[in-house]
Amino acid sequence: MTPTVRRLAIRIAGLVVTLLVTSFLVFASIYLAPGDPIDFLIRGRQPTPEAIAAIKAQYFLDQPFWSQYWHWLSGVVHGDFGRSFEFRQQVSEVIASRLPTTLILISYSAVIILVVGLTLGIIGALRAGRPSDKITLVLTTVLAAIPTFVASILLISVFSVRLGVFPTFGTGDGTLWDTLYHLTLPAIALALTFIALLSRVTRSAMLEELSREHVEVATSRGMSRRAVVVRHVLRNALGPVTTITGLLIAGLLVSTSVIESAFGISGIGSLLVTSVDKMDFPVVQAVTLIVVATFVIVNLVVDLLQPIIDPRIAAETGGQ
Repeated sequence: MTPTVRRLAIRIAGLVVTLLVTSFLVFASIYLAPGDPIDFLIRGRQPTPEAIAAIKAQYFLDQPFWSQYWHWLSGVVHGDFGRSFEFRQQVSEVIASRLPTTLILISYSAVIILVVGLTLGIIGALRAGRPSDKITLVLTTVLAAIPTFVASILLISVFSVRLGVFPTFGTGDGTLWDTLYHLTLPAIALALTFIALLSRVTRSAMLEELSREHVEVATSRGMSRRAVVVRHVLRNALGPVTTITGLLIAGLLVSTSVIESAFGISGIGSLLVTSVDKMDFPVVQAVTLIVVATFVIVNLVVDLLQPIIDPRIAAETGGQ
């Protein structure tokens, strides 16, 4: 078995174990919450004992814990997360109806993060110590310190209420351009903190590469500044930048709960908030598991891309 295949097998095995442990913890959380799940299923009604027994059988609540977990896990493997207590329909259907909006929001925000964050980081590294760099550092520090919900309120107050440039809530009439128009402020609010983090990491990584000996040698040989930056600095700095980018994009999924609630967007984030408030355990379990799986999978993909982006990592791995 080659080092690359062995490394891939170890990572995939770790992924499976992590997801299994997470699935158990997520499922077991229903027993840590106050109250009995059956109370939430029959709230507002006075069912007969036979009806209660039927409801328990439908949700496998009349079976031992491990049997319930096995039924749930088997269903998850096949894309069946159970039936929502609140919506009275399959959890997968509830999530599928809201997932496209969240994916568009995350993609829109990710583009903003990459474009603005990388630009600020590169400018800061190439102009280190100059006034423009100091301004960039102050700006990113302020952005990183602003909580997401505060940024949402400020953006709504300025661009929606006072200037009337963007709408305050919703996703529009369903067309792509109108959806993007409605999601502009939410995407910006979601991106601000991540822009600051990506900018800082990009700047630090490029400054480290600029101080290396091979960069000085390339410059002394008459290579243009632009060629040195592109071929020797930016390329070698992509390793840590790619790592933080993957984690930040995965983290967007968690942050959507605040943004979607603030802007009245019907997505996965607002669904999680509503489900927690309504004690809709199947939906909470499904969304939580999806979030964790996203983190783990993105981390695995980034880890596997590292040797491709930076050949030095591949050489070190192959030599072990």
